[in-house]
Amino acid sequence: MKTLRLFLRLSRPLFLLGAALTYALGVGIARYLGTSVDWGVYVLGQAWVTAFQLSAHYLSEYFAEPDDGRDDNQTLFSGRSGALGPGKLPRAAALWAGVACLAAGASLSVLVIGQANYAPAVLLLMGLIFVGAVCYSVPPLRLEASGYGELTLSLLVANLVPTLAFLLQAGELHRLLAMATFPLTVLHLAMLLAFDLPDYASDLRCGKRTLMVRAGWQRGMLLHNILVLSGFILLGLAAAMGLALRIVLPTFFVLPAGLLQIWLMMRIEQGDKPNWSLLALAALTSFGLTAYLLAYGFWTR
Repeated sequence: MKTLRLFLRLSRPLFLLGAALTYALGVGIARYLGTSVDWGVYVLGQAWVTAFQLSAHYLSEYFAEPDDGRDDNQTLFSGRSGALGPGKLPRAAALWAGVACLAAGASLSVLVIGQANYAPAVLLLMGLIFVGAVCYSVPPLRLEASGYGELTLSLLVANLVPTLAFLLQAGELHRLLAMATFPLTVLHLAMLLAFDLPDYASDLRCGKRTLMVRAGWQRGMLLHNILVLSGFILLGLAAAMGLALRIVLPTFFVLPAGLLQIWLMMRIEQGDKPNWSLLALAALTSFGLTAYLLAYGFWTR
């Protein structure tokens, strides 16, 4: 049971939920536009996404520096999982789990491509997601520690995953995808910056170049605040450009969580004692609840 709990911890199930939400959003947009949902393709595509997402998690843990994430400020959403090491899972377990997920993803790729009838756009997206997941976590690029990992991850989870889900159902692109996914992309990037901040000292110490480290904590905080506001501005612009108000309007009930994020960042910048858990929860709520409300709106209209 201890091994199972540690392996579950290594898998970071809360992070899997984000891609599941955005995948559901992509299918929901296809349904909203009149496409009949193929549930077999839905499950197959989601399994493919999850396989490569898990492989990125496991390989990221395996290739992490020994001191990465060892910080008293670590929250449930920041740092490493803490499932590897003496008295826990051996480090090699992460490597073999990552390789197994890559193999599973490769097998599922054949089935997904067969369902898509070799559509060029689907093949391109699958290739981009695969390359992004591997480059994010595996040397020599290991974008996670380069300052480009946050942007890569946000584009993968909030943009490419829902686009793939939509294409597998509808077969062609639609402007509603951009209207719904670009706001989520910037909110996701702001969330990752909020997750980076508690580990700022340990990342500096071990030489991990996150986006927050590359930008510097002051500019990183400013960028975070701009991104949060930009996410809701983009939602407003989407409504102005034709996205139904009954879908967009509920997402503005999440704005207080975004404003709370900004307020907490400003308090930290002014030297107040940080509430890391509340900051992480506000960031998770801003992205996760917005993604859920958008998906719910498309699925129920």
